[in-house]
Amino acid sequence: MLNALAPDKLPTAPLISLTWTDHVTGSRGHLVVDRLVRGVASGGVRMREGCTLEEVAGLARGMTMKEALHYDPKARYVPLGGAKGGIDCDPRHPDAYGVLVRYLRAMRPYLESCWATGEDLGLTQDTVERAAAEAGLTSTVQAVYPLLDDEEAARARLTDAFACEVDGIGLDELAGGCGVAEAVLSALDDARMPYEGTRVALQGLGTMGGATARFLSQAGLTVVAVADVRGTIVNPAGLDVEALLGARDSFGTVDRAVLREGDREMPGDAWLAVDTDVLVPAALSYVIDCTNQHRVTARWIVEAANMPVLPAAESLLTTRGIAVMPDVVVNSATNAWWWWTLFGDIGADPDEAFAHIRGSMRDLIARVLARAEADGTAPRAAAHALVADLVPEITERFGTYR
Repeated sequence: MLNALAPDKLPTAPLISLTWTDHVTGSRGHLVVDRLVRGVASGGVRMREGCTLEEVAGLARGMTMKEALHYDPKARYVPLGGAKGGIDCDPRHPDAYGVLVRYLRAMRPYLESCWATGEDLGLTQDTVERAAAEAGLTSTVQAVYPLLDDEEAARARLTDAFACEVDGIGLDELAGGCGVAEAVLSALDDARMPYEGTRVALQGLGTMGGATARFLSQAGLTVVAVADVRGTIVNPAGLDVEALLGARDSFGTVDRAVLREGDREMPGDAWLAVDTDVLVPAALSYVIDCTNQHRVTARWIVEAANMPVLPAAESLLTTRGIAVMPDVVVNSATNAWWWWTLFGDIGADPDEAFAHIRGSMRDLIARVLARAEADGTAPRAAAHALVADLVPEITERFGTYR
């Protein structure tokens, strides 16, 4: 898996790869630091039952790529390396929070020196921050502090940004979905396809999937299906996105009491085969493989989740004329928003944040699609090529990827 994701100009093996065992529950946790740039790597920590070291390694390599793709020599924020943490535990289990605290305590030397982290699948930022404080950490991003020109002002700016709300929803919960939605809209614009009448199906209605659904609905697209752990909700005429979002629990599960006449409940994997134009996997990794890819009829798969499409399945989808917009591009705004804010490229203001995200994602998608057309490759290969082109410039300015 990792080899398939690695651009030629980055070493294949990660810098640090380790597994930890919780002495209380026996749960296992992993940390992979793929690369350090300026001595630091960035990447969230996820919690899900079945999380593996291989999965975390692939996610860490993806983070290295996401950081490089948003490199702008004129910006205050300049790339970090990539890392990822993962815990093999059901986040709904009563022991989950204690496991998280002990994992972060064990990882404290890395978090204090070289790994900046935050929420990922199965965890909220509030939960991660609370557990980090209990584990004795100043912040989940304290490894970045030595790189800041004015640490006090930067920390205050990020705190203020996390306190911002839009219609009762935190700006931090909306930033990533804004970027995913802009990736979808950019692909539609490139294909000269109108927003009105374009149908979307999403797997996952948590932080990323929910915000994506909201922005796409506001842009005029029709959300015809959403899937959560209880199954798939479908309405060919369009779902009431705001009602579904208002009826979610903290894990993105929708209270079926809000369903309207015309909304149908279908099995959990029905989202794959819904008659739609755009398919957005926004929850789990490895959900589209060689055994189920034939069910997909959408024109685009836009990867809001990390690694939802297996490489062999992507090859088959590409052969069938289905474009896969890769996660390292599509969901990269979540990570970038943190650093644009902390380093001072944007302030703690939703309008400024959304404008910056939209502009950056528009530029990035345009570069990826133009490279794919010029090289005659799929979008993922084009993104890899862009990273390979950027590595020498970043290395010359900030030192070797190591």
